[in-house]
Amino acid sequence: MSMSLNRKIVAAAAGLMLAIAVPVAGVAADTLKMGVVGPHSGDLASYGLPSVNAAKILVEQINAAGGINGKQIELLIEDTVCDAKTATDVATKLVSDGAQFVLGGICSGSTKAALPIYLDAGILVMSPSATNPGLTQSGDYPNFFRTIAPDDAQAQLDVDFAIDKMGYKKIAVVHDKGDYGKGFAEFAKMFIEKNGNAEVVLFEGVTPGAVDYSAIVQKIKQSGAETVMFGGYHPEASKIVTMMKKKRLDASFISDDGVKDITFIKVAGEFAEGAYASGPMDTSSNPLSKAAVEAHKKEFGSDPGAFYENAYSAVLAMANAVKVAGSTDLEALKKALQTEKVDTPVGTISFDERGDAIGVGFSVYQVQNGTFVELK
Repeated sequence: MSMSLNRKIVAAAAGLMLAIAVPVAGVAADTLKMGVVGPHSGDLASYGLPSVNAAKILVEQINAAGGINGKQIELLIEDTVCDAKTATDVATKLVSDGAQFVLGGICSGSTKAALPIYLDAGILVMSPSATNPGLTQSGDYPNFFRTIAPDDAQAQLDVDFAIDKMGYKKIAVVHDKGDYGKGFAEFAKMFIEKNGNAEVVLFEGVTPGAVDYSAIVQKIKQSGAETVMFGGYHPEASKIVTMMKKKRLDASFISDDGVKDITFIKVAGEFAEGAYASGPMDTSSNPLSKAAVEAHKKEFGSDPGAFYENAYSAVLAMANAVKVAGSTDLEALKKALQTEKVDTPVGTISFDERGDAIGVGFSVYQVQNGTFVELK
């Protein structure tokens, strides 16, 4: 990355960068080791690689500005493939390698599996995308923070959109049986039933990675559903929506931020047209967001991809917490995160006592002419 680019982004976050450059005693290591975990290969790599890029861009900039409290950040990048067993192996390795704080994971299930290992080691973990409510609401993972709203908020938004905005009376709720997808679906079912103006005509899980989803599409058709609300990720969603269109099933498709990814459109092609998916609010008018996106374009020659800005924001928040705490001690970092507001691409945020970001939310998007468009 060029120095002119460094200056441009540093100027956008001048307060943080200048503060970080001031040496403060209390961080013992020669370098600050930050783990970056998520799917960097496989079907879900499009969710994980943008976070790696965000970390590389911002850490290069922070180090060029003098580091945090005079210490340089060293990245420890590990691929979990969004698999629970792999994620626990990665966590054990990162603890052994001396990681002091971690960006990730990406998927809720693998994140949940690894969190106890990080907690035992007193390591802060901040995710840009793991939205399962229990990760913060259960109280089991006091080392976990995130820069994205939880699935109960997302499910409520999607249900309100389906019933109040679209007027649907019969809704099929389908999920991929995982912590993320099933959790989202269960909240959606609960909110539909609470609303009272619509009914759940089908609630069923499908097997991830299956070749053919004609059976579930047939059940949806038989249920008389006007829309399908799907909890899960883009590989299954693209197959289901394609089968729905091929079977001439006249029901809309509404999903979550696990589907709001350009890969869904690339795989489903014309069959993705008209589908709805919730995702982080569009923050493209935020100057820090513009700078972060421009940095990615200059460094990698492409648009960032899913959860990039949430990851960029997480790195800024953790860097600021280390700077304020003068330490990587978990309790000191938690106090800093909960009391200090930080300007980020997703807005000016701090965190509540559970670890959820204050000031972030979701919007509903629709695929229009091959791209996701935020619905106002």
